[in-house]
Amino acid sequence: MHAALLLLALAPGADTPGPDGWIDLMTPDAWAKFDPGWVAADAVALDPEKPTRLKADLAKGGRVWVNGAKGRLPDLVTKQSFGDCEVHVEFLIAKNSNSGVKFHGVYEIQIMDTAGKKDPAGNDSGGVYPRADTAKGYGYLDKGVPPKVNAARPAGEWQTLDVVWKSPRFDAAGKKTADAVIVKATLNGQVIHEDQPLKTPTGGNWEKPETPTGPLLLQADHGPVAFQNVRVRPAK
Repeated sequence: MHAALLLLALAPGADTPGPDGWIDLMTPDAWAKFDPGWVAADAVALDPEKPTRLKADLAKGGRVWVNGAKGRLPDLVTKQSFGDCEVHVEFLIAKNSNSGVKFHGVYEIQIMDTAGKKDPAGNDSGGVYPRADTAKGYGYLDKGVPPKVNAARPAGEWQTLDVVWKSPRFDAAGKKTADAVIVKATLNGQVIHEDQPLKTPTGGNWEKPETPTGPLLLQADHGPVAFQNVRVRPAK
């Protein structure tokens, strides 16, 4: 993928649900800032000469998004905020790459090249990312929440993450009355979390105030990643 072959334009779409309630997020209009470095492709695979990079099969208006030639672009953050919802994300990463899906922009389910690892941890693929000890570089204050099973596929293969999300609850005075909950999360068809409360945000966000709604964030600044068929369905 050559750096000059950049995504110039995609047809805009509305951030409104379709007949089935799903909002299609595969349109630049859905995101607060959409870097022009994103590549729209028909297909993507590991670069055979350098498998830590991705090689895109380029075409105008392709429905696969790749985060540029170097695999590092600003994160995608939705314009719209969501409360309780379902999220569907299909992703593909290069070898040794790192991404994530963050609810409200602060609670992360990790995406990582950790297929085949025994006893996965919270910072492995499918885990709830640990809280960061930012006072000591970037150590961890806890272990996060490991996935129930390592369902990650090898780098270069498409993977699917489905999450049913319940936002934290607050009383009229703004005091939190209930934690956020991952009601159910499946990675590649296997349950990785169920009825899992999150007492705080994750990573370096854990001291930030929690809110009843927030944007969806797709991490794009930690290594080569491709996305397709990303959508969200707000709860009725």
